[in-house]
Amino acid sequence: MQRTNFGEMACSIARTLDVIGEPWSPLILRDVWVGFSRFEQIQADLGISRKVLTERLNHLIEHGVLERRPYDRRPRYEYVLTQKGTELVDLLMVMVGWGDKWLAGEAGPPVLYRHHACGEISRVDLRCAHCGEPMHPGDIDVLPGPGAAA
Repeated sequence: MQRTNFGEMACSIARTLDVIGEPWSPLILRDVWVGFSRFEQIQADLGISRKVLTERLNHLIEHGVLERRPYDRRPRYEYVLTQKGTELVDLLMVMVGWGDKWLAGEAGPPVLYRHHACGEISRVDLRCAHCGEPMHPGDIDVLPGPGAAA
């Protein structure tokens, strides 16, 4: 069975899903973001098979989200976020906000985030890059862009 190539669609959501739509990929990115940079660390934290982890890491490297760097003379590597990957973590932070609100239950969020600039525990807040006002689905119109399909 051939998988649909979401990367060919004229849709930024579909193209993003082509990179991280497989369930392990966001968790791998999360692990690298919080400091698990070596294969064994990621594998142990996620309990993912070595084969699947290798495939996912290669996919993320191929898409420019992760970079593989040697850390000793043997063929051993650590994984770091590229600029593209770091910006993708913004998406993960929005997912955290949704999960904390709707799925955390009475126990509350499993992780808190302290903002470096002010030192306060906070959350992501979507705002318009132009005016700074909140930006949610009811606050916008969706218009065709220059890359829209004919």
